[in-house]
Amino acid sequence: MDKQVQGGFARDIAMDLGTTSVLVAVRGRGILLQEPSVVAVDRRTGAVLQVGEAARQMLGRTPGDLLAVRPLREGIISDCTIAEAMVRAFLHKAAPGRLLKPRLLVCVPSGISEVAERAVVEAGLQAGARRVYLMEEPLAAALGAGVDITQPEGHMVVDIGGGTTDVAVTALGGVVASACLSTAGDQFDEALMQYIRQKHSLLIGARTAEEVKEAIGRVDGPGEETLAVKGRCLNTGLPREILLSGEETAEAFTPVAENIISAVQAVLERTPPELAADVAVSGILLTGGGSLLQGMDTLLAARTGMETHLAEDPIRAVALGLEQTLPHLAKRQEGVLNLARRRQLTV
Repeated sequence: MDKQVQGGFARDIAMDLGTTSVLVAVRGRGILLQEPSVVAVDRRTGAVLQVGEAARQMLGRTPGDLLAVRPLREGIISDCTIAEAMVRAFLHKAAPGRLLKPRLLVCVPSGISEVAERAVVEAGLQAGARRVYLMEEPLAAALGAGVDITQPEGHMVVDIGGGTTDVAVTALGGVVASACLSTAGDQFDEALMQYIRQKHSLLIGARTAEEVKEAIGRVDGPGEETLAVKGRCLNTGLPREILLSGEETAEAFTPVAENIISAVQAVLERTPPELAADVAVSGILLTGGGSLLQGMDTLLAARTGMETHLAEDPIRAVALGLEQTLPHLAKRQEGVLNLARRRQLTV
């Protein structure tokens, strides 16, 4: 073990660096932080004013000299400077007053490029970590959901996050077949915004769409729930309120859900026969915030013919898996994993 860690002045920290939210776990203390991955910046000076929930409250409401941004898009860093500031702020919140720099374990989408991997490693180092380790998101999700990923049996994980959906079959501690797509939580929000705009001539923001999705959103089954939704009328330009039903959200979400189902079917087709037989027995494991959409499990089960299980704690599954990996950092490769090159070798 690292002498600095043994001395107690530095801690090993795990970070689920997501497009819409960040979860931070500290070795021996569990998950200590869960906040939106949003940063409020002063347009004139570039100074970071707020990070996390305080910054999220500013989305769509900032005056001209303030900007609330998400430094990650579709699971990868889109603004390195702001991402570094956000990671630094969350590290300080999770482990304030540390004398020495921590080792940092960060999850990344299975479809990440080498350039994007380097951006994550560099952001972690610039934010104050002395060493950065990466772990594929579906492996962390499976581990956090209670799967023993070191065993030879195959398991399928569908992790529906905010910016990406990772579909993977795991065995012997690695990913055997996978697909990573940008169809995820943000796309459900955009689909709902577009649906309400076209059907009700009402303009709503991303925050409202997310709130509606969480309240009455569904992709399958009867939707008798209704919710009052406020926005700006496209015809008059004035504020207006409509009553939206769960059935309407299912209509809006169907094309997005179909993309995820197609990805699951494609991965199953590429899975070796022995592992496919294992998956037929163990079923499909759903993790991530998007898996909480009502009817997602039943729709996937109906379309694949396999049992589909929702993780006990789907939103925190990745962070829990990362936390379980922290004691074994010495066995992991430091820095870039070159996942894109590995995928080319397995094709």
